[in-house]
Amino acid sequence: MDKRVGERIRAFREKQNLSLADLSDRTGLDETFLSALETEDRYPSLGPLLKIARALGLRLGTFLDDQVSRDPLIVRLSERDSQHAELAMHQAGDQPASHTYHSLGRGKTDRHMEPFFIEMAPEPEADKTLSSHEGEEFIVVVSGKVQLIFGRETNILGPGDSLYYNSVVPHNLSAAGDEPASIYAVLYFPE
Repeated sequence: MDKRVGERIRAFREKQNLSLADLSDRTGLDETFLSALETEDRYPSLGPLLKIARALGLRLGTFLDDQVSRDPLIVRLSERDSQHAELAMHQAGDQPASHTYHSLGRGKTDRHMEPFFIEMAPEPEADKTLSSHEGEEFIVVVSGKVQLIFGRETNILGPGDSLYYNSVVPHNLSAAGDEPASIYAVLYFPE
């Protein structure tokens, strides 16, 4: 990938002649936070990234696309290793990212879903903040144990388990316990 996601956000913002203050007004996100996204390439969750995409009139995948493919789009396992990860999220300060997202739809510009393979590192309970956004999420656990906090309910899932939920309900999906986990996730964001 030739550009980081933060650089792409800045490029789309500047192309529309928007200042950071303008983007802050459109998204409801703090200007300092937006500046850090653009310059430090850090992300707390998909919720803020979705707000930015909507404020710029883009779909979420636009920040990941660097080429256009033809159907069918095939992503080989070797193409989604850690060196090719597009997003590192749930980063606080100098701590390593707890979620590493590998886009499985990058390059399919007419897609309506966002498919990912996500690697999740353990994180302290205090760092597990809830987020909400329009749309739906479908998850299949590949390895480890995953904790879903959904509203006031908490569930633990293991390999082979799946979940499907309305993401407007405040939620947090993370590795459960002290071991890493991995999932396949398909996210749908209505237009």
